Amino acid sequence: MKTFDIPEFYRSPVITAIKNNRKVNDPRKKDFSPTLIDFGPVAFYIARHFGFCYGVENAIEISFKAVAENPNKNIYLLSQMIHNPEVNKDLEEAGVKFLQDTYGQQLIPFDNITKEDVVLIPAFGTTLEIEKLLTEKGIEIQKYNTTCPFVERVWKRAEQIGKEECTIIIHGKNNHEETRATFSHSKQYSKAIVVKDLEESKKLAAYITGAKDMSLFAEEFKGKCSDGFNPATDLQRLRVINQTTILATETQKIADFFKQIMINKYDEADLKNHFADTRDTLCYATNENQDATYGLLESDADLAIVVGGYNSSNTSHLVELLERKFHTYFISSEKEIKDKTEIHHFDYPNHKNVHTNNFIPQKEKVKIILTSGASCPDAEVEKVMNKVLSFFPGSKSVDEIISQLN
Repeated sequence: MKTFDIPEFYRSPVITAIKNNRKVNDPRKKDFSPTLIDFGPVAFYIARHFGFCYGVENAIEISFKAVAENPNKNIYLLSQMIHNPEVNKDLEEAGVKFLQDTYGQQLIPFDNITKEDVVLIPAFGTTLEIEKLLTEKGIEIQKYNTTCPFVERVWKRAEQIGKEECTIIIHGKNNHEETRATFSHSKQYSKAIVVKDLEESKKLAAYITGAKDMSLFAEEFKGKCSDGFNPATDLQRLRVINQTTILATETQKIADFFKQIMINKYDEADLKNHFADTRDTLCYATNENQDATYGLLESDADLAIVVGGYNSSNTSHLVELLERKFHTYFISSEKEIKDKTEIHHFDYPNHKNVHTNNFIPQKEKVKIILTSGASCPDAEVEKVMNKVLSFFPGSKSVDEIISQLN
């Protein structure tokens, strides 16, 4: 796989040593069990896969290249480059200005942009409507387009589905940049609708089965379906795709659910004319990180720490998985760990910041799961590790661990 030129301050000697060790011992990526790094009084279960993925490193390389190549120009980002506060802060400090927030709210008017300016498209991609607006302004949008190739693969899948004259169901978060972009690209090929979870899928299915009055559809799915969507005719032939960072098992549940709905309505013998399982459209990193998290669930850890942006979809799903078994602390950086007794973290199910006291158990040996999302620099994970290590005097040094791994 291609290697990227990203700033050295995003890298970590100890995390690099751990990842290189696993590459040597498991080159075909068949083993999803974690790496146990034993510092003595505290040990860390490090996920088999985590951290920057192909799309993120590609986006960061292009972004810093744009800054270096255009010292005297205004450089704008459509929205957050990726969902990581440290990376976005670094870009802002380099002079990059954000046109929109992560929810699409305008921060700087598009009227301020001229053809002399540079506009970067983030890793999530953007809508066709915004592409058209920028092109009409004379912006060369492809020069610094950082759209992840795995997101573009979903758009190509949507095009194929459109040729089959099927309606596209997008499993994703309606207000997420990537889902907004995928919806925009999908609706040019076919009717499209977004469902965020199984519960919303059940609401949509009620129109397929006739359990709900069709007149209620427009209000219930307002802003989530393409123009002119007619539930009476546009829910007869379905295909499911997803936001690339969504939880794989949830997408499978949704696909299986709609498959059964169509079997019940049209009979299994005629299923292929109304529904087909589409190839999973998750990115490789999302798949690997989720599989690695299932590997973490087999450990005997005392707690789990997940590092990443609180608006990061792929990271939040790792938190969801780990919370099934462990006390799990979702933090944006090591700064959220105040001391050995207090941690500030994000309560993902309730979407609020909270703090917990005595989060590290009083034990002779403490075992901690440590992982991160695909948009988190390895250096941030190392900072968290070092912060925790500072609470355990007598621990082995990081250099000693690195020497054992190399």
